[in-house]
Amino acid sequence: MFTVFLVDDDARVIKALSRLMSLKGYQVRAYTSPQEFLSNHDAAVPGCAVLDVSMPGLNGLDLQQALTAGGPPRPVIFITGKGDIPTSVRAMRAGAVDFLTKPVSNHDLLAAIARAEEQDVKARNRRAELASIEAKIATLTPREREVLTHVVAGRLNKQIAFDLGTVEKTIKVHRGAIMKKLGLRTIADLVRLAEKAGL
Repeated sequence: MFTVFLVDDDARVIKALSRLMSLKGYQVRAYTSPQEFLSNHDAAVPGCAVLDVSMPGLNGLDLQQALTAGGPPRPVIFITGKGDIPTSVRAMRAGAVDFLTKPVSNHDLLAAIARAEEQDVKARNRRAELASIEAKIATLTPREREVLTHVVAGRLNKQIAFDLGTVEKTIKVHRGAIMKKLGLRTIADLVRLAEKAGL
């Protein structure tokens, strides 16, 4: 279930937007202060944050920064009573999904939330895929990891054997073990996986 985290110090805005989100089938968690939101925030919950720009204490941009600093970034949509161009540019540069002016059009807000949901799903899938790749790579021995870096660099077995001071047959054994542990069949697959893992 996708959750919309609403953060606005205006109780009327919270009430109206909560009703709209709930009617559209979203789970809603509403907060009237940025500090309350941050102290209860769980990054593991799929969702997006709809933030007011100007609030006492932490403003929306500070809150956006705090959200990106503490682990995987959460998609953010800004709503503001007085939108100025420098603020909206700063928000968008920091990765905001949208920057909407109050009174917010329901259509625009729901469209922004749909984009945020798509962004969140893609990011979570990428992180899950990367975690799975890293777990597989962690099963390799130090020597296999060494051979892996040579293989993805496009070196031949005999070149790798020479560099590592061993025989070609041993390199073939290591390559076979690497492919089996990583669940791969071709070198092209191995190269793609190494790229994703940043090797």
